[in-house]
Amino acid sequence: MADKMPVLFISHGNPMLALDKAAGADYAAWGKALPRPKAILIFSAHWEEPGLVFGETRRHDKLIYDFHGFPPPLFQVQYPAPGAEGLLRDIRVLFDEEIPQRPRGLDHGVWVPLLHMWPDADVPVLQMSLPRVSNQGLFELGRRLAPLRAQGVIIAGAGTLTHNLREGLGGGYTATPEWASRFDAWVAQTLVEDRRRLLTWETEAPEAQRNHPSPEHFRPLLISAGAADEDEAPSFPTVGYDLFTFSKRSVQFG
Repeated sequence: MADKMPVLFISHGNPMLALDKAAGADYAAWGKALPRPKAILIFSAHWEEPGLVFGETRRHDKLIYDFHGFPPPLFQVQYPAPGAEGLLRDIRVLFDEEIPQRPRGLDHGVWVPLLHMWPDADVPVLQMSLPRVSNQGLFELGRRLAPLRAQGVIIAGAGTLTHNLREGLGGGYTATPEWASRFDAWVAQTLVEDRRRLLTWETEAPEAQRNHPSPEHFRPLLISAGAADEDEAPSFPTVGYDLFTFSKRSVQFG
């Protein structure tokens, strides 16, 4: 096991990625290149709460299919990864607080990419809610969780760097529009040069509101950025666009 596990931001893709091995090849290669963790702690854009809540700690036999209008095979996908009750206890000790828990299964922001990255579903997974706190609060949450990396835990956020459903699904694009590519490039450059500028992304990034009419798909990145050491340079294991507007850029620190 590596001395310290990496921190990830996973561009989780659309649900159909789960059924497409070719489209998931970059995720599969990324997963093979990662050190094997003791557990994965993950925050998804698809589970927001006012504060922190732990999800299911038993084996993940009941996934959440939080979408509609997709083919029936997608609703039959399984990802029975072990739960991570020990990690829950470690976080409660680390934070010195009794964070609540409920038996909520993994949503598609988690199980879709993990199907490709850890296809054997043999790594324990613990999902926590994405708390509705400030950008600074999310960054600080990542910093508080960072010691878990030395205990064999991969800390991951799952979202999408550009996420305008209305334009992406109904805009009729045949090439990536500049409003998406400029935003994606700004995030990549900011991660390399000064990731703390992400805290003011709504006002600094080009066409931030157009790329994120609501911020939940960007916010997991702030937790990941906070959990990374200041001297850890980012790499981008998956890049490109889905349906021309949804950035597939994922991020790894360490």
